[in-house]
Amino acid sequence: MGSTRLNKYLSGSGVCSRREADRMIAEGRVSINGETAQLGSVVEDGDTVTVDGKRVKAPERKVVLAYYKPPGVVVSEKDPHAERTIADEIRFPIRVTYAGRLDKDSEGLILLTNDGELIHAMMQGKHGHEKEYIVHLSKEPTHEVIDKLKKGVYLKDLEKKTKPCRIDRVGGKVVRMVLTEGLNRQIRRMWEQEGFRIRALKRTRVVDVGLGTLEPGEYSELSESEKQTLYHAVGLEYRP
Repeated sequence: MGSTRLNKYLSGSGVCSRREADRMIAEGRVSINGETAQLGSVVEDGDTVTVDGKRVKAPERKVVLAYYKPPGVVVSEKDPHAERTIADEIRFPIRVTYAGRLDKDSEGLILLTNDGELIHAMMQGKHGHEKEYIVHLSKEPTHEVIDKLKKGVYLKDLEKKTKPCRIDRVGGKVVRMVLTEGLNRQIRRMWEQEGFRIRALKRTRVVDVGLGTLEPGEYSELSESEKQTLYHAVGLEYRP
């Protein structure tokens, strides 16, 4: 590993983003070899790093998994009320965390990684990273409803207006939607507010990563070139 800046060490270990690491360091919560770390501190090979008294292992190789979440799986590390959680479904030798969520009844692509910086970059709605969905509705939508939703609508439950999005007809009661934000149950709330029920909802793409040939319940690790493309798309430099 050699010398590594402490904030990079923490983010690369999957603890948090670099910005959050700087905040924890400034709060005195991080130590190197038993001494309270300072902003700009450097970690050397053999050093022991702790956060809130718990040791942080050296960064492992960066892993990104594409997982096809089936309906019924809850995207949560722990949920005592869930029969199946994503933590139960993903058995991988390196610990990974999900970047973004899908509600229990929805299916489709979830990305998981051990890189806290990547998660932070992907979760920032202000950056406008795309997520694509196929939506099966209870009835065929009119042009007027589609145009209204495309421009953005005020969601009463959340007291927020949605950002403009793309909506294309796939056929009959099926539409394709491309969003650049991820409000809680956003797509369901948008359509239900207009009098529609969602029969099925599938996420098919996150940024430039698609489901490909994955079947429900399957996952695959992104190749080095795929990871490099993803990192570049979210404004990060990829260093294996």
